[in-house]
Amino acid sequence: MTMKLVLVFVVQLACFVSGILSFGSETLSPLSFLDNNAVSTRHSSSPQPQPLMVDLTLIQGADSKGAVCLDGTLPGYHLDRGFGSGADSWLIHLEGGGWCNTIRNCVYRKNTRRGSSKYMESQIPFTGILSNKPEENPDFFNWNRVKLRYCDGASFSGDSEDESAQLQFRGQKIWLAAMEELMSKGMQKADQALLSGCSAGGLASIIHCDEFRSLFPKSSKVKCLSDAGFFLDAIDVSGGRTLRNLFGGVVQLQEVQKNLPKSCLDQLDPTSCFFPQNMVEHIETPLFLLNAAYDVWQVQASLAPPSADPLGSWNDCKSNHANCSLSQLQFLQDFRNQMLSDIKDFSRSSQTGLFINSCFAHCQSERQETWFADDSPLIEDKPIAVAVGDWYFDRESVKAIDCAYPCDNSCHNLVFNFK
Repeated sequence: MTMKLVLVFVVQLACFVSGILSFGSETLSPLSFLDNNAVSTRHSSSPQPQPLMVDLTLIQGADSKGAVCLDGTLPGYHLDRGFGSGADSWLIHLEGGGWCNTIRNCVYRKNTRRGSSKYMESQIPFTGILSNKPEENPDFFNWNRVKLRYCDGASFSGDSEDESAQLQFRGQKIWLAAMEELMSKGMQKADQALLSGCSAGGLASIIHCDEFRSLFPKSSKVKCLSDAGFFLDAIDVSGGRTLRNLFGGVVQLQEVQKNLPKSCLDQLDPTSCFFPQNMVEHIETPLFLLNAAYDVWQVQASLAPPSADPLGSWNDCKSNHANCSLSQLQFLQDFRNQMLSDIKDFSRSSQTGLFINSCFAHCQSERQETWFADDSPLIEDKPIAVAVGDWYFDRESVKAIDCAYPCDNSCHNLVFNFK
């Protein structure tokens, strides 16, 4: 493999890992997580083509509508135009990158690309579900493909501010401004549309799914895909609820309850309604859940964060699942069982789709090696891209749930070098 190709892989992986743990002092900052050198346990030996690089576009005039990043700068997106049969089809992919749940964390975040367009890359690679090559993205390669950048810290759903800290929590307004901009650029003519997202963006694609559907006439085919966005309200290794505490801070600080399903809020508190397990039953638009059963983000940041494991007894297991003890593996199996229990009702609907593979991974739609490649992850011989396409185009029902670890040898598991 040439140095150029190695560099492309490193850039893509850096884009992936730098945003995974970006919320708060009790876990890992984006920079420290990147320093952990996450690598896949499988590498393709064949040369990989140069990915398409797509320019950043700032949404001019968004500030006049209050649609700004944490620091008050303009929000942005990357758009590659569709062609041929895909000219009137649109895929909107919402970027992930954790959350900020306190003033301190949000002040830190506003000096990064997760809180300010001043620090966003002028170009990013479009790979996986965003690729423009049919051999890499068989069903969506010629669609209009958009990546909406994430700079609000609350899954595009907050609407408040903190004047003393000079923080703007305007995720909902960013979402609205972006949709207005894209509709004016041709999306209003879409006969097919898919809202997708990864991690915090995967949560956002659930939150905004019905809202996205309402933009289009009933004659348009509109569906949603959440990749690595099914965050569980799980008990951590100390018996606490790390992620519930985090989500509670996000919801309260950024007044997220304004934009959660009212039907859920009639039954549960706002923090509970920020969890997908309680939200999905209120989504009427067809939704596909793509998730690793042993999601590495949730293992590291929700189940066994440093605050719940001060002695570091989980460090070896978190860095590489092959190092987990029998009791640790049982804890992870219980987490998978909770996930499967929480999606049982969701899976009964004929319009929903599932791909839950027993891998130690995160964000599998964005990375080419996991989305569609010669050795990409499979369930019953079907890769993720084909499963999503079969579901979207109604070629067949897709309810793919893997057998428990360690039965799947097609995984691209992530391992980490904790320093």
